[in-house]
Amino acid sequence: MPYTVGLVLAGMGLSLLHVRLQLHLSKDLIFSVFLPPLVFEAALCIDWRQFKRELPVVGLLATLGVVLAAAVTAAGMRYALDWDWGSAIVFGVLIAATDPVSVIAAFKEAGVQGRLRLLIEAESLLNDGTAAVAFVAVLSVLAGEHHDVWSISGSLLLTIAGGSAIGAIVGSGFMLLAGRTSDHLVEITLTTLAAYGSFFVAEHYHCSGVLAALSAGLVVGGYRSTASISSEGRHALDTFWEYAAFIANSLIFILIGVQEAGQHFHGLWRPVLWAIALVTLGRAVAIYPLCALFARSRRKVEMRHQHILFWGGLRGALALALALALPQDLPHHEVIVTLTFAVVAFSVFAQGLTMTPLLRRLGEIK
Repeated sequence: MPYTVGLVLAGMGLSLLHVRLQLHLSKDLIFSVFLPPLVFEAALCIDWRQFKRELPVVGLLATLGVVLAAAVTAAGMRYALDWDWGSAIVFGVLIAATDPVSVIAAFKEAGVQGRLRLLIEAESLLNDGTAAVAFVAVLSVLAGEHHDVWSISGSLLLTIAGGSAIGAIVGSGFMLLAGRTSDHLVEITLTTLAAYGSFFVAEHYHCSGVLAALSAGLVVGGYRSTASISSEGRHALDTFWEYAAFIANSLIFILIGVQEAGQHFHGLWRPVLWAIALVTLGRAVAIYPLCALFARSRRKVEMRHQHILFWGGLRGALALALALALPQDLPHHEVIVTLTFAVVAFSVFAQGLTMTPLLRRLGEIK
């Protein structure tokens, strides 16, 4: 059993035993505490040279793929459940991105290495940022802040470029400071400041904090192999961030279990089933046609890898954070939050429990 599934079950058990936790999942808790180190640690582990080589594939999946997945889900919710377009699009966008918290935990547990792991880690990280940016843009349009295509495009460009630039600047600045010390504890502290600092500075200036933490992680990962980090610091850095990500993952999945146990799906089984089916269909539309575009190139994605990319599209903390951040006056607000929890539960149990058997059947692991 993947440890993430066990943690969700543990959280559900705590709730059923009426053990009350002072922590509750909220948008602020996920964004302010858990997301910066998780995104930073995942980016820190990505090899920059391999990432650049696969950027055309993962970039297309993380941009057009997110748009296609969101469009399929939104159209289905609009016509199958007769939702208004605003609520349908909001749900489609927030649920479209695969969550690196869930995906990377599942692949680390399964021991997946090589190109497949890079593809799914890089794609999930990038589309995480795409979905967060698109979510903010959709809410802005619904609130009447943007009235034309140029205004929306300018806002998106500023959010994406600004977040990426802030992350690179903050990460580089702290690495320059790290080069002036050989104390591994100070070096770890500076990388922690880079993770949280890039995120909060970007959010302060209304840019993408997720993309900022991603950029900072890539920059720090590049500096890690240079003299800017001492040899003792490099070893300590890997150990610290692996443990920090593990703790953040553990707390998130326990809290997801606690929240899941308190969800009431009475009278919502039809919308729940439609949501799961549409999200799964949207992921298929995002993977197979776009990967087919590279079929005759050196970047061809093997069909078995496409199957894993499709089924590995787990949802988790980011979708919950965005759902919990929805304005209260949005139509179908409570239903959207409940459906998001349902899709996350399906991801954790159905996809999470079958991921390792699928990898074994397709020959990726023994």
